[in-house]
Amino acid sequence: MKKVLISGGCGFLGSNIAYFIKDAGYEVSVIDNLSRYGSAENLKWLQSGMSLRFFNGDVRDAETVASVIREVMPDVVFHLAGQVAMTTSLANPRLDFEINALGTLNMLEALRVYKPDAAIIYSSTNKVYGDLEQYTFEEQALRYRVPEKPDGFDEQERLNFHSPYGCSKGCADQYILDFSRLYGIKGIVFRHSTIYGGRQFATFDQGWIGWFCQQAVAIKADPDRKPFTIAGNGKQVRDVLHAEDAVRLYTSCIELADTLKGEVFNVGGGVENSLSLLELFSMLERELSIQMKYEQLPPRESDQKLFIADISKVKQMVGWAPKIDCLTGVRKMLLWSSELSGN
Repeated sequence: MKKVLISGGCGFLGSNIAYFIKDAGYEVSVIDNLSRYGSAENLKWLQSGMSLRFFNGDVRDAETVASVIREVMPDVVFHLAGQVAMTTSLANPRLDFEINALGTLNMLEALRVYKPDAAIIYSSTNKVYGDLEQYTFEEQALRYRVPEKPDGFDEQERLNFHSPYGCSKGCADQYILDFSRLYGIKGIVFRHSTIYGGRQFATFDQGWIGWFCQQAVAIKADPDRKPFTIAGNGKQVRDVLHAEDAVRLYTSCIELADTLKGEVFNVGGGVENSLSLLELFSMLERELSIQMKYEQLPPRESDQKLFIADISKVKQMVGWAPKIDCLTGVRKMLLWSSELSGN
């Protein structure tokens, strides 16, 4: 029986992965400090539906991480614990560094000392590529377009850490790859665009699909409510990936770690599942027969006008591709948002 440890396992992606593999014959352990909004609720959900070992701990504490590794001796670590908001990184760069960079080094060091034959699969970000302003951004009616990258950005894009969040995640990203080269740990890095889905407790600064679905559900319940705000003109584009597809990708790596060690993959919904904020708003208006009333704020610092992942490498090497199109995914997200709000 393989042993799986999920750091940040009570978060959005971690809880989905844990629940997905509950009947697959793995021994599942989770470490989480329950600091993020919704994580305590996700822990209750997991404990009500499966058997798992829960460690209430913080990846910033090296001895805590080492003790968990010594006790679990995992074959696979899904390292998902992280500070995930750009705005938080700008307000508190030290906290951002300690969670993302130092927390990852603590995990790697514990594996190097106690379980060097383990696999570690890391959730990185498209922000390691910077603001991408070296490219041409054509402004269209509802979105931006980059004519030089019709299939999206691949893994050959140069690293250009821009913002504390980009620096901390990029640092962790490179540590995973380097420990894989030097110490034999089977490190795999996924550089994500947008992931969304059930068990995501979205906030105004993280999880934009979920946040705007929540706004749409609230408008449906009260059409005269105060307008919400957006940063920028709404033409920013991301490719979106539903959690069910992300979970399939991560769990497939449990048995493929020997083949994929040392590899990095850009992961998202691809060109076919790309959306701007304005396009999402149009979709929500059609689905709920509402009007999305909003006010514009200045663009966020270091925000990319467009990022779409070229997913050809992960398709080829892993045999994975998204199955849930963005309209189907948004409909699922609206159901989750309605459940959260009680509407």
